[in-house]
This record gives sequence, structure tokens and C-alpha cells, in this order.
Amino acid sequence: MKVYELLETNKILTEFKSEDKTDVINELVDLLKDDKRLIDLEDVRKCVFEREEKMSTGVGKGFAIPHGKTNSVEDILAAFGKSETPIEYNSLDGKPVHLIFLLIGKENLLAKHIKLLSRISRMMNNEEFRKKLVNAESKEEIQKIFQEEEQSYSDV
Repeated sequence: MKVYELLETNKILTEFKSEDKTDVINELVDLLKDDKRLIDLEDVRKCVFEREEKMSTGVGKGFAIPHGKTNSVEDILAAFGKSETPIEYNSLDGKPVHLIFLLIGKENLLAKHIKLLSRISRMMNNEEFRKKLVNAESKEEIQKIFQEEEQSYSDV
């Protein structure tokens, strides 16, 4: 499985409505509400915020990857959003974020969930990739950027 295969265009935001960390996470979680693989949206929301309380998922370089594991989904779900306005995220490097990738895993798909988190982090370490995402103007363009970046990676 590739990251871009998880990322459907209806689960991509080209600009957040809010500049608040809690609100932007909620915007991403809300994108999952019509997914047929979703069992309980509020449980998904709860698991993401519980994980965030343990340690910020703002990993640095303007990127955050809020995530969680729950049996309130039938498969791994993802959403992505970006913001031209910096979002204060309590990131590990102390800097705000512009790119946020939400990943929700099913409890029994732990290995796949961890591999996807690792891949997303590795992709986001590429400065050129991050710049392309920040400059993208459409959902389709964002999805294509993920697809092109991932061509050199093997399946998870």
C-alpha cells in the first residue's frame, strides 16, 4: 500500500479554515465522516487527541502527523491539509507547521500503521517535496505530488 493510495481527493484540504491546532486537527478528522470504513468518528477524534496529549506530533520542518490507532475504523484512513498561514503546533523544533497529515490505523494493523508513519516522515524530510506541497493549488495536484514522490518506494 502506498500513502497516495490512502489519500483520496475528498480527504485533502488546500487551506484550513482555522489557524488553531485543535481546530485544524478537527477539520482533518471531519473529512473522514463519510468514509464507509469509519465506525465511530468521535472515537477516532478522541484517539487522535489522546495521542497528541502524550507528545506533540509536530515533528518539525513545518510538518505534523497527528495519528492514532482504534477499532473504530475498518482499515487505515488518511487526510491531509495545508495552510499558507503558519499554525502554532508546539512542534519538536519549536516552529509552526504548514503541512498536516492525519493517519488513523486499525488496532490489528499496527505494523502497516507504523510503516506508513515512517514513510510519511521520510517523505516529509525532503525539502523539495514539502515546497511542492506548500505551493500546490488543488487537491488533485497534492495527490499527484504524493504519487510522484512515492514512485521510488516499495509497497508497505
